[in-house]
Amino acid sequence: MINLRNYFPSFCLSGETRYNKDKILQGQGVDEPLSATGFRQADAAGLFLSNVKFTHVFSSDLLRAKQTAATILGKNKFCKDLEIKYDARLRERKYGVAEGRPLTDLKAMAKTAGEQCPSFTPSGGETLDEVRERARDFFEFLCQLAVELEQKEQDMHGAASRSSGTAEEELVFPWTNHCSEAELSSGSGGTSKILDANILVVSHGAYMRNWIGYFVSDLNCTLPTNLKKSQLSSVSPNTGVSHFIIKLENGNLLKPEITCVCLNQDSHLVDVGAECVAPKVF
Repeated sequence: MINLRNYFPSFCLSGETRYNKDKILQGQGVDEPLSATGFRQADAAGLFLSNVKFTHVFSSDLLRAKQTAATILGKNKFCKDLEIKYDARLRERKYGVAEGRPLTDLKAMAKTAGEQCPSFTPSGGETLDEVRERARDFFEFLCQLAVELEQKEQDMHGAASRSSGTAEEELVFPWTNHCSEAELSSGSGGTSKILDANILVVSHGAYMRNWIGYFVSDLNCTLPTNLKKSQLSSVSPNTGVSHFIIKLENGNLLKPEITCVCLNQDSHLVDVGAECVAPKVF
């Protein structure tokens, strides 16, 4: 008998800081708060996600991400009091000696080294492989969490009671109007949707781009049919939202089936009226 469990991570980029606007690298060493624009972006993302009943919220422990996560959760209709868990594995890429300096300095360092910014690692910084390893480690933690929740539910109520639960009520997402039904239905595989975890993850631009790259290149993530290849390397706007469906068959952590429902969704930012896109440095 196939035991099919789904969980739903939604990734949100942190809001804007004054360093974003001034094109200054923050990385991990510069822990700036959100700007006024950043708080407006977080408010907009919170309203956009206000009807999503999250079971878990994880955030980078850097201030800009923590403030974004708290603002989003504060707008939610169902889980305002849900605990936000901070995790250093969700931090932005570390840029070493380039942190706190203009983006142009990083480009100059890369040129001197005969490299380009996507792959260049400043002294004291993280390589792209190191960032991806952090993403892989946290993703495997999320998968394990979903499996443990399933086991806990079965111990408490039995598998039969789960099949008649309230998952349908919780599967209400705002991006259904912006994404094709094919991507949404692919998560069910023709079976009833069973919700183990509906997870919000708040992190940062370079980190999230590497995580999505890991999904696509290492785990063969299925992408939306209308997604252009160039969009995979595009920069998410601050508080851009990406949503995925993860299927674990028989609790198999080694072969998750991943479907991207939407990538860098930014419809909630239309009325913010700000320069929302972070500088492309990765």
